[in-house]
Amino acid sequence: MTETVLEVRDLHTHFFLRRGVIKAVDGVSFTLRRGEVLGLVGESGCGKSLTALSVMRLLPKGGAQTVKGEVLLDGENILERSPAEMREIRGRKISMVLQDPQTSLNPVFTIGDQLREAIQRRHKAPRAEIMAEAVTALRRVEIAAPEQRIAQYPHQMSGGMKQRVVGAIAISGQPKVLIADEPTTALDVTIQLQYLKLLKRLQAETGMAILFITHDFGVVGRMCDRVAVMYAGRIVECGPVRQIFEAPAHPYTRALIASVPKMTGPIGRLTTIEGQPPSLMNLPVGCRFASRCPQVEQRCLDAYPGSVRVGDEHTADCWKVTPG
Repeated sequence: MTETVLEVRDLHTHFFLRRGVIKAVDGVSFTLRRGEVLGLVGESGCGKSLTALSVMRLLPKGGAQTVKGEVLLDGENILERSPAEMREIRGRKISMVLQDPQTSLNPVFTIGDQLREAIQRRHKAPRAEIMAEAVTALRRVEIAAPEQRIAQYPHQMSGGMKQRVVGAIAISGQPKVLIADEPTTALDVTIQLQYLKLLKRLQAETGMAILFITHDFGVVGRMCDRVAVMYAGRIVECGPVRQIFEAPAHPYTRALIASVPKMTGPIGRLTTIEGQPPSLMNLPVGCRFASRCPQVEQRCLDAYPGSVRVGDEHTADCWKVTPG
């Protein structure tokens, strides 16, 4: 896992509203290598999904705009590409799976129609050949009786099956990067496990890199090679999963891990993180976690800490971290 396929540098995406500017993504940087799964975690509203939409250039209408940064896909800054060029890049080089399959599929077209459209964007071929590829794509994501399912509409499938169809559409163009935005949120626990195993198998077969967005550290431990922890529009800690779990450096990461229920030992009260994240319209000049941090010092309020290298590929934005 040495070839970098996606590099995000100092990405800023803001919402320009009448009452002010919401700095939802405010200086995000990370790299993703071939065959790697990078987990992006954090509580709701921290900017995870908007980071993914910024990378895909699918920002919601209504004032959202990427104002600064670079998104390098195979060394090419796709933020400089035209909308027409981006339509060719999406699906072929980079794809995305959204968390709600119901809103990802068009209810008035069959599964086969929607798969066929995705495959035709990759290459032109006779209809029979395209349909055969669509059946193969459904089989790859472990949908039973794909020859019959391909003629069905989304409402005739369960949530788990629809999520598999969305995955089949996303990988039909053989992308190098797959962004999975909380793809197991709408699934029950047993189906979640099956879907995660499916993603790992598909990744092993294709060598694609995956950016896996989640708020579940259990999923991170099962799926990811590295993890980036996001808070109030910035990544505050990033490193190999084992290092983050065994020796988290940032107070926010430690608080997140401590809040996960333990399956062994005495039963006690769950650890909570007191307070609320800062307003993204009025961000503090210092550390954004300072108002909730039990170890806060004056310097934490005066200036934002630089990124400190804790260990091999392990960094954290905290004044109290000792360089490794």
